[in-house]
Amino acid sequence: MIAILGGLGAAAAWAVSTLCSSRSSRLIEPLSVVAWVMLIGLVIAAPPAAIQGVPAALHGSTLLWFALAGIGNVAGLVLSYYALRIGRVTLVTPLVSTEGAIAAVIAILAGEALAPGVAATLALIAVGICLASLPAPDLAAEEAARHPVAVALAAGAALTFGASLYATGRAGAHLPASWVVLSARLVGVLALTLPLALRGRLRLTRRAAKLVLASGVAEVVGFYSYTLGSRHGIAVAAVLSSQFGALSLLGALVLFRERLTRIQLVGVGAVVVGVAVLSGLRA
Repeated sequence: MIAILGGLGAAAAWAVSTLCSSRSSRLIEPLSVVAWVMLIGLVIAAPPAAIQGVPAALHGSTLLWFALAGIGNVAGLVLSYYALRIGRVTLVTPLVSTEGAIAAVIAILAGEALAPGVAATLALIAVGICLASLPAPDLAAEEAARHPVAVALAAGAALTFGASLYATGRAGAHLPASWVVLSARLVGVLALTLPLALRGRLRLTRRAAKLVLASGVAEVVGFYSYTLGSRHGIAVAAVLSSQFGALSLLGALVLFRERLTRIQLVGVGAVVVGVAVLSGLRA
């Protein structure tokens, strides 16, 4: 049950982050958005990690998983924010949210045992996510031309996020949650925030500031929730965390007046049913 709650908690937090970043990425450059999100996250995540001190297990393979988790998360955010800059939330987020299915497949290939019913339910959720990602027929000509690029960026984000989720689960098995959360924030600040600031390219407007702040906080909350859940099952926590795609779809429908097609509604329904069945199987 902890894997389920952790995954769903991450989904809710990441949906908030996605909806905010879909607007901020159109106000300032996506690289600057990621850089600010990582800096804000570092300010939040660094004190708990410092209080706990450097973990004794932070070496060897655990250090490698720690680094891969951070690199994958930062790269995934960059790709997804560029996709959100040119594509609809209702297109991008369902594709990106297949990260959970990708992480689950990696976990299964790595030897994590799953009952047949659970595996079938994970497959149903993955199919629902794919159906929800089909483009709406009312795209304008210019938006339709950008569609393949948005899809490619979102698919790349899903792959890197999936690898990052798996690495996060592996690192979280040996490290305190505060240090697992710190990984992406540390990588992001060193690889993006500082270089952009030194080159005078770190941008922030008044309109984007609140959105970036909300994204930064939500990313940290989501990673704490996912890390705790993954300790009780990487595959389940990863797939349920991908619920942020369905939640973002609903948010875009209400807040941005983006419409869902019938096929997208079927996909969202399949995800919801899959979560309910999975909760019963894992209870």
